Amino acid sequence: MTPMADVSTPAPPSGRIRTRTWAVVLAACVGQFLVVLDVSVVNVALPSMRADLGLSATGLQWVLNAYSIAFAGFMLLGGRAADLYGRKRMFLVGLGLFTAASLAGGLAQEGWQLLAARAAQGLGAAVLAPATLTLLTAAVPEGPARAKAIGTWMAVGAGGGAAGGLVGGVLTDALSWRWVLLINVPVGVLVLTGAALWLAEGRTGGRSRIDLLGAVLVTAGLASVAYGIVQTEEAGWTAAATLVPLIGGPALLGLFVLVETRTAKPLMPLRVLGTRAVASANVAMLVIGSATFSMWYFMTVYAQNVLDYSALQAGLALMPSSFAVVIGSKSAPRLMARVGAKNLALIGTVVAAAGFGWQSTMTVHGSYLTAVCLPGVLMMAGAGLASTPLASLATSGAAPGEAGLVSGLVNTSRTMGGALGLAVLSTVAASRTGDGADPAALTAGYALAFRTAGGVLLGGLLLMLLWLPRHRAPQITSVRTASPDAPAPARPRSR
Repeated sequence: MTPMADVSTPAPPSGRIRTRTWAVVLAACVGQFLVVLDVSVVNVALPSMRADLGLSATGLQWVLNAYSIAFAGFMLLGGRAADLYGRKRMFLVGLGLFTAASLAGGLAQEGWQLLAARAAQGLGAAVLAPATLTLLTAAVPEGPARAKAIGTWMAVGAGGGAAGGLVGGVLTDALSWRWVLLINVPVGVLVLTGAALWLAEGRTGGRSRIDLLGAVLVTAGLASVAYGIVQTEEAGWTAAATLVPLIGGPALLGLFVLVETRTAKPLMPLRVLGTRAVASANVAMLVIGSATFSMWYFMTVYAQNVLDYSALQAGLALMPSSFAVVIGSKSAPRLMARVGAKNLALIGTVVAAAGFGWQSTMTVHGSYLTAVCLPGVLMMAGAGLASTPLASLATSGAAPGEAGLVSGLVNTSRTMGGALGLAVLSTVAASRTGDGADPAALTAGYALAFRTAGGVLLGGLLLMLLWLPRHRAPQITSVRTASPDAPAPARPRSR
């Protein structure tokens, strides 16, 4: 009989990861790769989707937004479900739904079918993503081994997001747009089979019922805020379609906090946010994600709309940046052992801010080396260096029975930060571009967006300096890395 990797009780602290435990790490990383890949892989396929299914410009935008809103809105629910109903079970449920929705989307014959499939994909991803990190942190003891595993998880996730444009371009050119979704099916089935055979169940939250009222309120609140932000570019900040969800969303979240203080078994015990490491690391993740996730969108549209790269050429042009974020994430555990998690997060943020500042000097006739490659490498290397210590700080403050919740919170912070940041920065760029569609006007708008993102990173630097705890645990010494900030969903925009 195939031996199962135990995901219920962590092994004693050690600097090495056992062979069986790598089965858990592999399953977690593949799941995370698929989740992050699908945030961006459809970007270059959007024109083909529109031509084939007759989607309107608004409908085309919702191919992206249906996924990201469902993903962000249900993540806390997915994280808590992993604690209550079992990590393996929710991993299989999330991956199964994600795989089935990918098949439905790839076979869609009408626009509404594709949008429904993308929303179902987002729901599956919201269950799957926190389960991946929970599986990993439960199976690997805190210390050098966990730092190595989290670094691998972050690197694979970052690589999935970074590879989205290239993978989408290759599949669309070689086969059709349908394969950017159908490619998930054989991979999902393979991982489902392996996880069912190799993973043992683990549950730390008992058999308590899930807080359905809290789940509805927080999901509706987050989804409302995300929807309102999405509406800003199309309807403006003062339109009713924008103001109603932007006001209603925080009101629902406030009601959620009130309910959680009065519920015997809350979805998110507020004491979790009373832990300095959890609260500060998640806020920092949201702020940093709001700047760094937008990089992929603006670099892609700059390469295509201004430098006249094809979709495939744009994907290839950003490959050095893709490698940079993976290398940064994988280097982080070793560097954490030397400088500490907080200091490394600060260093990574400074490096990323320098890249954003450099990119803001972009011109209409910029060269590949100085206008795309080198600033992109700086931005993404810094993002990789900062993300791993922030995730490590957040999960280190979690109680065993709340690991799934904290994992979901980390993913929610990063995803919501990316969605909010992209919406705001797109509006900033549009305010400078105005009605102009010529390369000079577009470049000016993109440059302003990068300058604004750099300012956000500097604000995040100050926040981390004052709030993040100094977490330099002695067990993170002598980390050995093994070979193995996703991009935000791009919005379709005509020249």
